Amino acid sequence: MSPFGRTFVDGDRIEIAGAVIRLKVHPRARRVSLRLDRSRREVVATAPSPRRLGEAAAFARDRIDWISARLDELPKPQPLAPGAELTVMGLPVRLVQQAGRARWLPSEDGRSAVISAQGEGEGFARAVQRLLRKQALEGLTALTMTHAEALGAPLPKVVLTDARSRWGSCKPPTGGQPAIIRYSWRLALAPLVVADYVAAHECAHLKELNHGPRFWALVETLVGDPAPHRAWLRAHGARLHAVGAGSQAQ
Repeated sequence: MSPFGRTFVDGDRIEIAGAVIRLKVHPRARRVSLRLDRSRREVVATAPSPRRLGEAAAFARDRIDWISARLDELPKPQPLAPGAELTVMGLPVRLVQQAGRARWLPSEDGRSAVISAQGEGEGFARAVQRLLRKQALEGLTALTMTHAEALGAPLPKVVLTDARSRWGSCKPPTGGQPAIIRYSWRLALAPLVVADYVAAHECAHLKELNHGPRFWALVETLVGDPAPHRAWLRAHGARLHAVGAGSQAQ
């Protein structure tokens, strides 16, 4: 029995001093450890086996000051709620509550847009997120096709995910099937030049599957120096994952 008076299983969540701790078994882990899952706004306590999950929970309890400090550093949640303002593929967007199906309503000059959806709370958030994903797919597909054509590469299939640790990935063509490029839909919430860089990065993999000098040369021919865009993602990526947090839409 653990010091918490109960037996834990993989995936259990506990709350310690207001912090959510997710317990995880990783057979290849050599010791109990902690890491911050920024996108889920929780701490993961990992143990090598189910028998040591209680030890992992106690480890988290003993380091609650460190955990609290790391959680306090995260950007505040931005729920998908009426009145919220976002940037989607470079356009300022405002969320409004209105009867009827969710709609994307661009302004007359095309410089901003409104997302209109019905419902409240989680229902409103789900409707908005579905529309955000649709806009993300259209925008990221357009960027991808532009870069693939510039490189003279066969056009890939574009798929969206809500990946927690990667903004994009490229699977080479196999068995006569086209390459598949996957993006986090949240890239649509980043500055357009940053989303464009990630699209260029993944398209460069259509020619070079590694990250060698020739790969980076291709990226630079498409978008110039990638360093500022990479730095932006490191500094602000957690902010993109904060969108929707608190609205239970994910």
